[in-house]
Amino acid sequence: MSSRKLWLASPAADYISGFPIGTGRLAAMVFGGAPTERIALNHEWLWRGPNRCRDTEPVADRLAEVRNLLLAGRYEEGTRLGNQCLGGAGGTSGIPNRVDPYQPAGDLHLRLDHGEIADYRRELDIEQGVVCVQYGAGDAFFRRECLADLTHDVLLIHLTASRAFTLRAWLGRIEDPGCLLRREAVPGQLVLDGQFERGIAFRVGVEVNARGGEMRVEGDELVVEGAEEALLTVNIGTSAKGQAPVHECVPAGFTCADWTGLLESHTRAYRRLFGRCRLDVAGHEPALPIDERLRNARAGHADPLLPVLYFNYGRYLLLACTARAELPPNLQGKWNEDIRPPWESDYHHDVNLQMAYWPAEAGHLPESTEPLFQHLERFVPHARKAARDLYGCDGVWFPIQTDVWGRATPESHGWAVWIGAAAWLAQHLWWRYEYSQDVEFLARRAYPFLRETAAFYESYLVADAAGQLQVVPSQSPENRFVGGGDLPVSLCVSATMDVVLIRELLSHAIQAAETLNVDQARREAWWDIISRLPDLKVGRYGQLQEWNEDFEEVEPGHRHFSHLIGLYPGEALDPERTPDLWEAARVSLERRLDNAGGHTGWSRSWVACLFARLGQAGEAWEHLLHLVTDFATDSLLDLHPPRIFQIDGNLGGTAAVLEMLLQSYHEELHFLPALPPAWPRGRVKGLCARGGYTVALTWANGALQTATVVARTDRECTVLEPDVEFAVKDSHGNPVVAERDGGRIRFDVRAGEVVTLTPAATAR
Repeated sequence: MSSRKLWLASPAADYISGFPIGTGRLAAMVFGGAPTERIALNHEWLWRGPNRCRDTEPVADRLAEVRNLLLAGRYEEGTRLGNQCLGGAGGTSGIPNRVDPYQPAGDLHLRLDHGEIADYRRELDIEQGVVCVQYGAGDAFFRRECLADLTHDVLLIHLTASRAFTLRAWLGRIEDPGCLLRREAVPGQLVLDGQFERGIAFRVGVEVNARGGEMRVEGDELVVEGAEEALLTVNIGTSAKGQAPVHECVPAGFTCADWTGLLESHTRAYRRLFGRCRLDVAGHEPALPIDERLRNARAGHADPLLPVLYFNYGRYLLLACTARAELPPNLQGKWNEDIRPPWESDYHHDVNLQMAYWPAEAGHLPESTEPLFQHLERFVPHARKAARDLYGCDGVWFPIQTDVWGRATPESHGWAVWIGAAAWLAQHLWWRYEYSQDVEFLARRAYPFLRETAAFYESYLVADAAGQLQVVPSQSPENRFVGGGDLPVSLCVSATMDVVLIRELLSHAIQAAETLNVDQARREAWWDIISRLPDLKVGRYGQLQEWNEDFEEVEPGHRHFSHLIGLYPGEALDPERTPDLWEAARVSLERRLDNAGGHTGWSRSWVACLFARLGQAGEAWEHLLHLVTDFATDSLLDLHPPRIFQIDGNLGGTAAVLEMLLQSYHEELHFLPALPPAWPRGRVKGLCARGGYTVALTWANGALQTATVVARTDRECTVLEPDVEFAVKDSHGNPVVAERDGGRIRFDVRAGEVVTLTPAATAR
């Protein structure tokens, strides 16, 4: 029941087969090379920077013309004009966009004096947050430990051997004509300074401390001859926030004598976060390196604990991206070695950033959301200007593609005319309240953003002749329909995704205002808007219609499932409240897959989440397995074809496992709604649920044995019991008074007290 170690019997063959470590602010990819190691370094704020002051220009006067074309059904013309007026540069325009790319800080190189190696092992201990490389060479044994120290927010590399060794260390960086570099080595320290043309500056500093031996400088290298032990401390600083990098890149002063204490303090800090949630599934874990396990799984050999390892790895990656961060994960998390990374390694607001946070609340890592909220709040001032300039609206408008500078500018012609990003991002603020029941957070941070986003739609929606409010322009990212033109995305009127997002946003704003007892008049206005939004429709194939008309798709197997957002991660579709739309969503999902949908890592993870939400355990499991076996490197990093690392698939797959184990829509608990048949016996603790609950479950023979529930506040708890009746007892074993109604059981809970539910057939 481990599934908490990734290991391989060889060094990484390429960047995305390395093991990532990170504090959130700092990150590194460890390759495990021998005798020469390269550790690729990143800093979350190291974005090139020449476009950090870009701006929008007033073009809202053209909006009416675009709307008239779309409302008249002239979609191709409306799409073309909409992009000319509102789409910005970049994308299909032939003009470079102004999104700054996320950049590598450089590489730390280490070389040891030994010959051929034997008995090699490279391991990531997910439970400790430590990478270890060990091997024999000649008559000696070498060991190297690397970690991202969550206590001191630095990277540490610790080297030992069974005999004295010689270490060479130096800093380098990929060739980059637009970056001026200066390297320096002095006794005990390596420094790499960089300055991007028209951009920001940065510094990499490495402190080298050794026990035994002699240290000398050779050019820009440090050499330690005859060392018994070495400790390297890495820090990085940037000028992104207006200070010289040296102010952030402060030496720590650690020595080899500090290593044991540093390791212990890091492990405590890391396990305090990672250890809150624990999944154990009965079964035999093969004593094989992960690349062999993947090969066997691809060949059809069962390995039911492989997805458990993937789940644990996903929580590790989210922690490594966010624990000491000010920025959320970008497309590559915090790990990138290229000066021209795919999609600038940017923030995509039309699923990728959101998906990175799908496992945060349910997976008991709520602190990881703080960098996301800072990201949203950083954008608000310019997002207000963008809303006025582009659409003549109040509130905020967020771009589909962006970087860290808080500039809400359209940068992807052909894709950028979309108004749903802010509403989808707002979902995470509402979840933070739903899971925490923190009214102060709701009042101080969540509701102001919900209200600001709602203000945009209050002024954006237009009434048609029947008085219905329409979303114009609208789109279903990143899809197009026959008759919508040759641009990559077709504009339309009231795409399903936008209608769902607006309805959910306003519903959450109303609930927040009611909880806070504020804005009565606005609540009434929001209810009126909701009542006048178009209904969702079922198309000719029985599918949930994606657009305002039952268009044929240009690409029926499209990678996005945007119109299914109300199924997952949203709450608009429900088997009891909206049974017809629930079934239509299932049909849509199956049609997508029948046409080879789910052909990227993140897309396949969304499929697994959707089937888990539908309660189809077998299908959810099948697609989770495909995610792991078809879209993962030898170090389990998620892949976008052809072979591009994107972290969203890792984190979406983690969310799929959580969705299989516990669902809590409308603050009603549903235990094991899509338990995989491959996991007949197991236990999980530390799951979190809407309504402010922490849940632990045990099961055997594929059926629930016990569930324990602890609430954050005094309240009524509702549990779904579709197939079984529960006996409910308090922490002293006394029965709890409960009411049953329509496949639900309701009972009162008090904050902090444990309530145990047992299927009545097995209750004692």
